[in-house]
Amino acid sequence: MEEPKYKLEQLNFDGPLDLLLKLIEKEKIDIYDIPIVRLTEQYFRYIDAMEEKDLDVMSDFLVMASILLDIKAKMLLPKEEHEETEDEEDPRAELTARLLEYKRYKFIAHELRFYEDYAERCCYRDAELPEELKSYVPPVDLDELLKGVSGDTLRQVYMKVLSRMNAAEDTGRQEFFGVIKKHRVSLAGCLKGMVGYARKHRRFSFRQMLREGSDKTEVVVSFLAVLELIRMGQISVNQEDMNSDIEVEVNSDADFDHLDLSGIEDR
Repeated sequence: MEEPKYKLEQLNFDGPLDLLLKLIEKEKIDIYDIPIVRLTEQYFRYIDAMEEKDLDVMSDFLVMASILLDIKAKMLLPKEEHEETEDEEDPRAELTARLLEYKRYKFIAHELRFYEDYAERCCYRDAELPEELKSYVPPVDLDELLKGVSGDTLRQVYMKVLSRMNAAEDTGRQEFFGVIKKHRVSLAGCLKGMVGYARKHRRFSFRQMLREGSDKTEVVVSFLAVLELIRMGQISVNQEDMNSDIEVEVNSDADFDHLDLSGIEDR
């Protein structure tokens, strides 16, 4: 901080407003009821004792001196009885407002200077986490994940999906009745397809995920894939009522890039 320009009778000040504040504090004057005559006399006494000859600096003090003289003149002039009303503005009001504003900014500057000096005594280092912590994945609480979803609920939805698919089968396929075709559906492959679908949609229903024309085997394996992703903590499911579809939502901490699907067919 720059040293005060003036040191007079142990009263250090910077500028006319600072000098007035110091005089008010020294004389224990109420800032809301300034005795303007007394304050003006003290102000001129300090100006007369100043040795500063710089006109740019002195001009600020002289301007304030003229303001004090103007207020003093208004306070000393006799007033007619009819002019004395409660709504008449106090000639000191503007000066008081300026002093209060200056005092507020001076206090803020002092606080900022304190925090600046305090900050120099502190140093910080960048956060460095071990690789083990960076790759750590918190364990999945299956009870919390499946809260509100019962096995009976999933079974009923599964049976409804099968029932609708049976009803939607085209009668023209009946001519192939009796021909058994080997159709193997891989759980791992279904999981990969579901992960790709989840990457794009993030939130979808079980019915939306099934491709058109899916047979019973694909529905069963898709349902198992949903259960597997729930177990892995990648998705959450919800069903509002018994007749609604299962709503699937990808968890915010899902990590599809590091899913371990090895040995999934053995389960």
